[in-house]
Amino acid sequence: MFPSDYLIFLQIILFLFITPGLPRVVIVSHTLNYGLKKSVWTAVGDVSANIIQGILVVFLIGSFLSDNPEILYYLKWAGILYIVYLAYDTYTAKISSINSREQSTKSILSFYKDGFMVAGLSPKAIIFFGTIFSSFINFGSNVFSQFIILMITYVALDFLTLMIYGIAAEKISIWLKSKPKVLNTISACVLLIIALYVAATQNFSSF
Repeated sequence: MFPSDYLIFLQIILFLFITPGLPRVVIVSHTLNYGLKKSVWTAVGDVSANIIQGILVVFLIGSFLSDNPEILYYLKWAGILYIVYLAYDTYTAKISSINSREQSTKSILSFYKDGFMVAGLSPKAIIFFGTIFSSFINFGSNVFSQFIILMITYVALDFLTLMIYGIAAEKISIWLKSKPKVLNTISACVLLIIALYVAATQNFSSF
């Protein structure tokens, strides 16, 4: 992998991360409702899933997924159902847990799980690792070292941009905290809109 290739990779993932996507919506939703400190665990869950996806796709099951694209279809609908669940969970969250965030009954593991599931069930992420990510690896050279460099870059920038979204949401929540139910409703509606958009527009018939 040449330095010029690395710079191109950097530009691609920066564009992907800056653009609002489902993981960033979930981070914003969790930050608005529970605070930035707990949303950090959602971000950790997100990058954990991406690391596992990268390892599996690049080293183990990339060709299998290419030969069986219907798996991506099932992942898509599993992801949609989980988004709907998150919307319901957000909408029905107790208002007291928003006014007193530190006393929220939602556990750290639950925040981690939300981030992990949203990222882990994303066919787009799997396609990214199987196509764009893999294209920057020279499989005739030291694959492992190249993978480590690209993955560390990916995870660091992903986590950083997730936290930027979270910090922005924390600032906004100061203005909206007097109307906690509004936060629940807005967050739930945004998640449902994304679920409908994914269901209606995204086709993962090919790898």
